[in-house]
Amino acid sequence: MTIIDQNSGEIPPASANLIKDTTTQTFMKDVIEESRQQPVLIDFWAPWCGPCKQLTPILEKAVRAAKGKVKLVKMNIDEHPAIPGQMGIQSIPAVIAFVNGQPADGFMGAVPEGQINAFIERLTKNQPPTGTAADLLKEADAALAAGDAETAAAIYAQVLGEDPENITALAGLARCYAETGAIDQAAQTLAMVPESKRNDPAVKAVQAILDLAAQAESLGPLAELEQKVSADPKDHQARFDLATALNAAGKRAEATDHLLEIVRRDRKWNDDGARKQLVQLFEAWGPTDEATTEGRRRLSSILFS
Repeated sequence: MTIIDQNSGEIPPASANLIKDTTTQTFMKDVIEESRQQPVLIDFWAPWCGPCKQLTPILEKAVRAAKGKVKLVKMNIDEHPAIPGQMGIQSIPAVIAFVNGQPADGFMGAVPEGQINAFIERLTKNQPPTGTAADLLKEADAALAAGDAETAAAIYAQVLGEDPENITALAGLARCYAETGAIDQAAQTLAMVPESKRNDPAVKAVQAILDLAAQAESLGPLAELEQKVSADPKDHQARFDLATALNAAGKRAEATDHLLEIVRRDRKWNDDGARKQLVQLFEAWGPTDEATTEGRRRLSSILFS
């Protein structure tokens, strides 16, 4: 069955295999076997059923929006009564979700779109994502950016299961470990990157995180460092150490403030150490991080004033 996007009139490439009709003969392949890859919804309907005609377009829209996490299979019960009879379907529309070859959930009637979306969300919440490696990496990056390192790590690991030398996935998994405090695991993962790929931006960013974490380990408590800077605002080393500790505590804006203050007071201090540390922070945070973009802007205004 060809599915046309009503907005553009084009055939969405990812949708062509998401929705299909099935028969008694193909039910095992289309539903049972396919559900071992991702959840499959089977929609029992009939041409004379008015609510079915209301439900089907909403179902199709929701399945397309799920982008491969779930498939929809439709069965006309008038033409193929055996399967719905075996499953005890007594009224339609009826939608049953199959997961790993077994019926897992379902609903009856022409329910609202929001309820269908919530149903699919519950069904797919703990399912591994599907798609190309590039799609998976985008999804993992988005999860990590949103602070969900656990989900991101699972997706990066899935990519590595198919491609153990995928540099982006290795760097992403290492970053997940680093951002959750598992520094040793992050270092072990990063060590799997070949020497020839060490200059990859994603790899360098994780290495910067590890280097900064190592620096922070040798520093004292934040309160002591703050007292040193308060007692002597010209103590650039104390301010530098405070900035490093603040970054380790997740206080990026405050860390930036102190390093910029050193640059403002003495650009040449410690062989341009404050500026170099800022560059390392920006590398660790990533180019799109708000703290990076704001920090770069402020640094430029000082250097070129």
